Amino acid sequence: MKKYRIGIVGATGAVGQEIISLLEKREFPVAEARLLASPKSAGRQIQACGNLETVQETTADSFKDLDLAIFSAGSKQSQQFAEASRRHGCVVIDNSSAFRMDPTVPLIVPEINPDILEDHQGIIANPNCSTAVALMGLYPLHKRFGLQRFMASTYQAVSGAGEAGFQALENELKAQFAPAEVPSSPPAESPFPHPIAHNLIPHIDDFREDGYTKEELKMKNESRKIMGIPGLQVSCTCVRVPVNRAHSISLNAEFSQPVNVPDAKAAIEEFEGAELWDLPNANRYPTPLHYAGKEECGVGRLRIDQVFKNGLALWVVGDQLWKGAALNAIQIAETLVERKCLKWM
Repeated sequence: MKKYRIGIVGATGAVGQEIISLLEKREFPVAEARLLASPKSAGRQIQACGNLETVQETTADSFKDLDLAIFSAGSKQSQQFAEASRRHGCVVIDNSSAFRMDPTVPLIVPEINPDILEDHQGIIANPNCSTAVALMGLYPLHKRFGLQRFMASTYQAVSGAGEAGFQALENELKAQFAPAEVPSSPPAESPFPHPIAHNLIPHIDDFREDGYTKEELKMKNESRKIMGIPGLQVSCTCVRVPVNRAHSISLNAEFSQPVNVPDAKAAIEEFEGAELWDLPNANRYPTPLHYAGKEECGVGRLRIDQVFKNGLALWVVGDQLWKGAALNAIQIAETLVERKCLKWM
């Protein structure tokens, strides 16, 4: 089997660490794992794909001789280095929002739209975490009934804010329940505008003039692009919750065809990457604790919606660090290899 030389940009971050772990877990054929990060992290040594690797500072020359680079260091780094990677013939799979809405860049969930990978030009975008999780429940229903519109309320774990999010929640809980364990030095600045412990914050990303946040608009714009429904109507409210990892999403969707629960459940069961977990009377429905560290997204609470015509209500849970980021990126890489479309030059 051919092996591939892979760069991981943001290797020391929360998503970067999950990428390394999943490359090993899924036995991706890695010839070299080149760990790239900021100058502050350069020089650290990390076990990756069977070797002890030294983290290197990301530069325009970091991508020489690589086949593939997975970027998980934020939009600024992607905008700075993705084109350099591409010029070296190294395909970019980008976890940031930098290229998602670029009409020349495929936005991919491999279970939904893998065919358009064959037309990539060296840069491929990973969707926003909450979009990826939501579509694992919505897309199989769309295939069965024809999706027209949906409303979403997200319950997003602190993992969505990276390592700083984990640390903020841990520091606040320690300060309340174990003050003796709180370090004497001041904690790192929280990425959240309000305390997150025992709280809900209906504010993720910047607010726009229309009152929606950029995170909420991602759900609409990215869903339209991934599913190929330009006129899809979407309204979304994104909420940060004091959960470590795995996002939960409440969805109310309207379809063009008459719906029923048995067919809806069958559609979910038949869809790769989704797991039907839906016996409410037996307390069986997806929760973040159950789906943290799982490759599948859980779908439950399926029922007829009482407002929408031809409507269904459902609840979807998925690991933000996995299907919402690292796992989806690796699945894209696996699909490129399987379809023999990694090279484009």
